[in-house]
Amino acid sequence: MTPSDAEDNRWSDLDRPPLSATSLRRTLLRDGGLWSSLDVVPVTGSTNSDLAARADELPEGAVLVAEEQSAARGRLDRRWSAPARSGLFFSVLLKPAEVPVERWGWLPLLTGVAVATGLSRVAGVDTALKWPNDLLVTVGDQERKAGGILAERAGSESGGGIVIGIGLNVTLREDELPVPTAGSLALAGAKVTDRDPLLRAVLRSLEHWYTTWRDANGDPTASRLQETYAAGCATLGRQVRAELPGNRSLAGEAVAVDADGRLILATKEGVQEPVGAGDIVHLRPAD
Repeated sequence: MTPSDAEDNRWSDLDRPPLSATSLRRTLLRDGGLWSSLDVVPVTGSTNSDLAARADELPEGAVLVAEEQSAARGRLDRRWSAPARSGLFFSVLLKPAEVPVERWGWLPLLTGVAVATGLSRVAGVDTALKWPNDLLVTVGDQERKAGGILAERAGSESGGGIVIGIGLNVTLREDELPVPTAGSLALAGAKVTDRDPLLRAVLRSLEHWYTTWRDANGDPTASRLQETYAAGCATLGRQVRAELPGNRSLAGEAVAVDADGRLILATKEGVQEPVGAGDIVHLRPAD
């Protein structure tokens, strides 16, 4: 094989070994635990779409991991891609029937807390949360996006639930970044970039936070979710611009996350405005 052939062969990168579904099942699936099944596929369009299509037939706790996604989706149906085995690309199916539906909006924020705490414990890298669903790392002196979370209702009201997709750049190199504002755990100096222990840590952390929240009937105060999210949220205390539905925008200081998971902006008019959906832009002082 010539050097050029090796570069073209996606299986030739020894720094990116494939995940072992057998090993992951052995350590994560247990009686009485949240995770009920775990599958790893070489490539798929979107793990969220795959789980959503089977939401009624699958039990809660199904996990689907892809080594590569060809039609991955972010919020607002944005598309993104990454080299095979360069990150963690997976979705989970949750069915919190005991929790009032109006509190399900906390699930993407809960997932952010779980990912950040799991990565901090194993990878030794600080991961901040950008409201509502971005994962930030520091590369040099720059704040960069290393991952994102997408939560979608799936299936019927009686048998479906919420599919939560997580995309996390692990070993993405500088020359592989899709945009200059992207980052990865490796670029942020993570002490562990082996995806197996990283995935196990994230799923165990997600199980802890989800069961605590569910057992508290989805109460963000009783489960300590609200205060923990606020403590790790890089958006709070910043001047931001919220790009809202209908081509509207709102600028102000992000001062709180309320009991419904909304971001509260203090505008220059002295009004506190809740933002429940939209894109948030962190503004530099000059902006």
